[in-house]
Amino acid sequence: MQTYVHLSRESGNAKTGPIPVSTTSAKTCPPSCPFNRGQGCYAGSGPLALHWRKVTARERGMAWGKFCAEIAGLPQGQLWRHNQAGDLPGPGERINSRELFALVRANLGKRGFTYTHKTNSRSNLQAIANANSRGFTINLSANSLAHADTLARTKAGPVVCVLPQEQTRNCLTPEGRRVVVCPATQRDNVSCATCQLCSRRERSVIIGFPAHGTSKRKASAIAGGAS
Repeated sequence: MQTYVHLSRESGNAKTGPIPVSTTSAKTCPPSCPFNRGQGCYAGSGPLALHWRKVTARERGMAWGKFCAEIAGLPQGQLWRHNQAGDLPGPGERINSRELFALVRANLGKRGFTYTHKTNSRSNLQAIANANSRGFTINLSANSLAHADTLARTKAGPVVCVLPQEQTRNCLTPEGRRVVVCPATQRDNVSCATCQLCSRRERSVIIGFPAHGTSKRKASAIAGGAS
């Protein structure tokens, strides 16, 4: 059964800006993600959570093949964000490499970017690295600064990390890698549409996101840990 996903042609989220944004079934989220199941996931409550549940129940959205056709039809050079909620195609911890490759092909000439917690296996990291090399930016999502160092050493793609909620200034990881706090979390006049830093595969910096949302205390506690 194909992965189910919804595509908003123009996001109404001020932090994202008016770009296309997708939402993928929660069945794609890996159980190993420490923010899963109400433990700090920003998408676990509010209007996004309601939308996400409808996508997961297949009350909204479309099958993966149709979604890829929609992405292929976007204008050349279009910036778009995959997965405001959800993860890469495939159930749980596994990446469905066939479906991911179909999306990578559909993205040719566009500037899609996303994030993933599916970083616990060599095969997944290889699929992520292949997608990055073919123009679809997949950021490896770290749970803390120390975890960001671990993911950076894989060289599978650029890295982002969750920061404690009080960490609003640029900083360094334990191994000395530079971390830039997401500008959209600090300034009202910045969005994904204007910043575009997460879409740059070859950047040298890690992007940090201070814990936010209704479960930010849980997320902040995880981000302050060692892994």
